[in-house]
Amino acid sequence: MRVLITGGSGFVGQSLCRHLKACGHSIQVVSRKPEAARKRLPKGVDIRTSALDFVTRPPAALVNLAGEPIAAKRWSVQHKEVLCDSRLNATRELVMLCEQLEHTAQAPTVLVSGSAMGFYGAQAEGSDAPEVDEETPPHDEFAHRLCRHWEEAAQSVTAHGVRLAILRTGLVLDKDGGMLKRMLPAFRLGLGGRMGRGEHYMPWIHRQDLVEMIVMLLNREDLSGAFNASAPNPVTNAQFTRALGSHLHRPTLLPVPEVVLQMALGEMSCLLLTGARMVPKRFLEAGFAFRYPTLDEALDDIMGR
Repeated sequence: MRVLITGGSGFVGQSLCRHLKACGHSIQVVSRKPEAARKRLPKGVDIRTSALDFVTRPPAALVNLAGEPIAAKRWSVQHKEVLCDSRLNATRELVMLCEQLEHTAQAPTVLVSGSAMGFYGAQAEGSDAPEVDEETPPHDEFAHRLCRHWEEAAQSVTAHGVRLAILRTGLVLDKDGGMLKRMLPAFRLGLGGRMGRGEHYMPWIHRQDLVEMIVMLLNREDLSGAFNASAPNPVTNAQFTRALGSHLHRPTLLPVPEVVLQMALGEMSCLLLTGARMVPKRFLEAGFAFRYPTLDEALDDIMGR
């Protein structure tokens, strides 16, 4: 199968490309920096700067992972526009590609499109917080609006006969990227600690499980709509902090006060101080088998490599 991936040179995209390539699929990647992407991806990946460049070599399936990292910079008005535009423009290009190919024999049949746990906004904290599944009403804030607009843009492909599955992804864990890479230096020095009170939930997913979720959605014609891409056992920030310290054999006695994060990061501090007890209800109903259902199992694998 020929699969087109936006964001293919990113933290999740690289792993997905390697997995699909190893399974014998043909990979196409959209990247604004083709030469840099070529150094990160397996040989033979077809890399171009626009999805519309693949009209003459139509993909059978689409995976949309493009977007500026949400936690890379403080959320100024200008940066919020960059966060939105980077997601919406890539998604709209895929919709345009589907529109151009709609009445051909080689039109794409499925789009797996990214979103995030931020769709739900800040939800209840603490051990008695209710689980957040795909039907839970969101709390309206910037992260929710960003994800909602992203999902709405992707929804347009259904008008062209394309099956749509949306991934509301939790914190993706692996050693060489994402949140964990940024946390490890401080935690290895014994300088780690909870964020604020630490009672907010941090839904997470091992990168390998996320890749296999994407593959499942590509292959299962009966699956469409929104899916929570997280492990079945979410943890609070305090629990995550203790688990990571335990696996590194380091103390975690230096909490970061809420007010300090708010002063340093402004509105973006909500990413570190709020969360949702998100569970993958629809993946479990579809029979997805997690390799790493608990945080200890995930950290055992990641720290053991």
